[in-house]
Amino acid sequence: MAHARAHGVPVPEVFDVAGCDIVMQRADGPTMLTALGRRPLTFRRQARLLARLHAVVHAVPAPEWLPAPFGDEGRAQVLLHRDLHPQNVILTAGSPLIIDWEGAARGPAVADVAMTWVIVGFSDVAGITNAGVRAVQALFTRSFLAAAGPVDRNWLAAAVGQRLDDPHLLPPERARLERLRVA
Repeated sequence: MAHARAHGVPVPEVFDVAGCDIVMQRADGPTMLTALGRRPLTFRRQARLLARLHAVVHAVPAPEWLPAPFGDEGRAQVLLHRDLHPQNVILTAGSPLIIDWEGAARGPAVADVAMTWVIVGFSDVAGITNAGVRAVQALFTRSFLAAAGPVDRNWLAAAVGQRLDDPHLLPPERARLERLRVA
C-alpha cells in the first residue's frame, strides 16, 4: 500500500505495520458495492470508475519483491491488485480509496482486469441471487470490460483458473466457474 500510495494510487495512508497488524487511515464512506445496491442505475459510471482505478494501479511500476504469478516474460510488469472489485473500493468524500492489498503482485495489466472480470461477473453479491441483482451484475461487468478491456480468452481462462485455486471460494461460485471453464 505504501508503494502504491507513493506512486499516486488512492489508498489509505499506512501509519504502522507490526507482523499481521496494520494501522492505517480510516476510510469513511460506502463501498462501491453498497453504492450500487442503493443506486443500481449508476452501474455504468461506477464501472468506468473501477476501470480508471485499474489504470491508475497499472501505471505503477511493480517492485521486484512482489510475486509474479503470471511469469516474468512477455508483457510489462506493473503493479497488480488481483482483488480490485466494488467491495474493495471505498467511496470517501475526497476520492475513492482502494483497500485489501493482500494479493498484490506484479504482472501484465490485462491479468488484473481479467481477474476483476471473474470476480465481478461470477461472484455472489452479498448472498443475493435474485434476477434483478444478477442483471445489474451482468450490465456492470460488461460496462467494466468495455472501459478497461479488451481481454482475450486466454487471460480470461487464466483468471478463472486462479480463482478456482482459491480454497475459500463458495460452492455456487465454484460451480459457475467450473461450467465456464468447460465451455
